[in-house]
Amino acid sequence: MYDDTTGRRRDFAEAAREDRPDLALLCLLVAAEAEEGLREETIDAAQIELDRLAGLLPALGRHGDPRRWAEALAELLGERCGFHGSPADYRRLESSLLPEVLRRRRGLPILLSVVWMEVARRAGAPVYGVALPGHFVVGFGDPCGHHVLADPFDGGRPLSEEDAGLLVAGATGAPLAPSMFSPAEPLEIVLRVLNNIRAWAAARPERSDVQLWAVELSLLLPTHPARLRYERAELLVERGDFVRGARELEEYAAVIAPLEPAAAESVRHQALAARAMLN
Repeated sequence: MYDDTTGRRRDFAEAAREDRPDLALLCLLVAAEAEEGLREETIDAAQIELDRLAGLLPALGRHGDPRRWAEALAELLGERCGFHGSPADYRRLESSLLPEVLRRRRGLPILLSVVWMEVARRAGAPVYGVALPGHFVVGFGDPCGHHVLADPFDGGRPLSEEDAGLLVAGATGAPLAPSMFSPAEPLEIVLRVLNNIRAWAAARPERSDVQLWAVELSLLLPTHPARLRYERAELLVERGDFVRGARELEEYAAVIAPLEPAAAESVRHQALAARAMLN
């Protein structure tokens, strides 16, 4: 079983530092962190299921028509297999865990897109992820040339640029920008998955344990927001680990002091308050 935290974290860090990170494996290792005692056989079974689904797709070739690839994925995953999402899925941690998404055929847009990308990639499709603000989708073809977009959350509904703009406006109120269509790298996708988990847990104070491990996995990625170190320190204090929390607050203050001296001083005061809780 994946019940050794050190081993899980080591495997995750090593996978994240590969020259070509395996997106499915990283998402499965996130699930292993969420479900202590998750058997390695479950991870293997998830990879086998992705292989099985890929084997059900027609052989259209790497240079096949992007629209035909999108239609084939929508017919297989959206219609035959029933992969889709609903507003209720945003309230479930399982919607961010790849083995559960494969089992339930339900999930958040980004996890459903991971299923689509991994199945399509195995079948030889020219597929990539598109990290639209607030709603992840997939693209087929040449991102800089002929391509089509599809929304796995909606069963694979084809998206025009106007449709994508409406999704972005509905989620953020911001206008669509061309840069939003750039292919998302695997580590960007994993960080976004972990951000979703952190947001889910932050809205549930009783699940600070989940927020903490999501932060700690994010910190194992080669690049990550520096402020995550501050979030981790705050969580440690909140969970009663005052010594470690205070120490990490002080370390974070030292990092930001050259550029943000006032903020650093505020963080040092937080560290002092955390140490005072020991008395």
